[in-house]
Amino acid sequence: MSSPRHKPILRDEVREVVYSGDRWRLLEEKRGVAKKLMELLSRRGLDCIVHGSVARGDVSFSSDVDVFITRPVSSYVVELALESGGWSLIKRVVVQATPKHTPKAYLFLDPEERVCVSFPLLKLSIVEREFYRFGGELTYDELLSNQRVVGVDKRLMLIEPASFGHREMSVLGREDFVARLLGVSVDTVRDRVNALMRRERAGRTGVFFSHALAPSESFETILRRLAESNPFLKKRML
Repeated sequence: MSSPRHKPILRDEVREVVYSGDRWRLLEEKRGVAKKLMELLSRRGLDCIVHGSVARGDVSFSSDVDVFITRPVSSYVVELALESGGWSLIKRVVVQATPKHTPKAYLFLDPEERVCVSFPLLKLSIVEREFYRFGGELTYDELLSNQRVVGVDKRLMLIEPASFGHREMSVLGREDFVARLLGVSVDTVRDRVNALMRRERAGRTGVFFSHALAPSESFETILRRLAESNPFLKKRML
């Protein structure tokens, strides 16, 4: 793997994690899946990123391959791109985290729902877009050049890629430092810290709206239905 695209973390309480050969091979495998998906999307002019552990490098067997298209697009174009590469859509889902969050479309491509392509149904807010940078994201070109990137995992550990694996340290109490390192606002860091700490205390929390589409339904139809009962969302669609 090439060296990380950021300055090293020079802080106390840093733990080094050394990867085994199997873990490096697992990372290559999951990145291979991401490359195939992103190639298909890029051919259609769809700007996309891979985010989370696949971008940082700290994958495990349960890690998802999450590819995200960064702007609203036609679901037909996305599905056509995936089908052209031999992918079958296992499940289509609309998720809205809270009444004020942007609804997103999720296309699951395997029965275990570990491989997914998603995109927003409306333009993302700044904080919503920075969510992906907070966790770590790579463009298709960056992935092809074998880069890894710093980001924060679900344990609220800041992960810094290294030649031997990664270094990690807690985000708690270092919110300002983490925001500067990741190039995001402090509000974004605090929002994610609060959300992940709530999840840790209460277990997996639900979302405001989640709907698995029937074959006859479209993402656009579900978005209009949501807007009919959500004034905030309806205003954004005007």
